[in-house]
Amino acid sequence: MRWGSGPKGLATVARMTQVVLIRPGATAYDEQNRVQGILDIPLSDRGRAEVVQLAEKLSEPCSGISRLSALYCGPGESVVRTAETVGKALGLRPKRIDCLRNLDQGLWQGLQFDEIKRRNLKVFRQWIDDPVTVCPPLGETIENALERIKQALRPLVRRHHDESIGLVAGEPIAQLIACYLRRDPRVQLEDRIPTGCFERIEFTPESERNGH
Repeated sequence: MRWGSGPKGLATVARMTQVVLIRPGATAYDEQNRVQGILDIPLSDRGRAEVVQLAEKLSEPCSGISRLSALYCGPGESVVRTAETVGKALGLRPKRIDCLRNLDQGLWQGLQFDEIKRRNLKVFRQWIDDPVTVCPPLGETIENALERIKQALRPLVRRHHDESIGLVAGEPIAQLIACYLRRDPRVQLEDRIPTGCFERIEFTPESERNGH
């Protein structure tokens, strides 16, 4: 909880949800530095080992996170398998939310990032620096992805105020989820994000009243 100021100077308690955003283990596409998007690629041997280590770390009392009251995940084999392994370690059954599916990156899917750079360096740089202004051919816009993220997360935050929840999502949708939860005014993407890791983000309902 956080203390804030209410009407007429009265102290109020700001309700907060802690979201533990979990990246799935690596796939062959991650190892080859390829765009995965909505392609359903299974965990690689490295990815399965990462998930086991991740589950062990999250289940340790010294992990620095509060006990999770629920675990959610998007669709896709690598995401679901990661959620199942983590859930088993934490005694939670993952609940799948289809609106948290990965970003559809259209004709870029299956290509290596270096291939996209070689074909159009300007567009690739624009995608990293200001992805809202770029849509991969036959892909999904960032605005559309952010809207479905908002529709999926709003009820979760209301349901789990003053609690900690886990959320397993692949890249780049995980970065967009983090942008929404942090209320970042500008969306930027990284093309190399570690797999099999997690981060903690605190979200308060005040952010929604501020237009996010």
